[in-house]
Amino acid sequence: MRFVATAAASALFIVVFAVNGSAATDQVEQILKEQTKARQEEKAKATQRQEQIENLKRDQESQRQQQQLDQIKNQKSEPSPSQPQAGQIQRDLDQNRNDQQLERLQTDQQINRIQRESNPVRQQQQIDNLQRQQRIDSLQDQIRHNQTQQNLDRLQRK
Repeated sequence: MRFVATAAASALFIVVFAVNGSAATDQVEQILKEQTKARQEEKAKATQRQEQIENLKRDQESQRQQQQLDQIKNQKSEPSPSQPQAGQIQRDLDQNRNDQQLERLQTDQQINRIQRESNPVRQQQQIDNLQRQQRIDSLQDQIRHNQTQQNLDRLQRK
């Protein structure tokens, strides 16, 4: 009889331990999921902050180029062959601003989608894709900026 009681107590201990161990494992998994989600949200916010910094730099550069073009126009107040070129540069600057504004809106939409994503793996993939796209957009903006700057420099030399 004593043996049966000891065996029953041991079996009960094993069952209780297994249940408690499983609950602890569930808690650890839940904590890990929450930490992963928090890291990904922070990464998305950091990406958004970086995009805002890039936008400010682009805005400053666009304003500088606009001022340079306005200065050139004012220096050459009499009609000249450079007037059509100045008009084209103005259109280029306006187009660059419109492109940048569109990119900002698209980035904001992507960030909103990323923040709503519930699957951590997909969320990480989307963050990586967004960062890659931001690098591409930044390079394209640099190319457009350089082309516009070259046109401004040429116009100024005339």
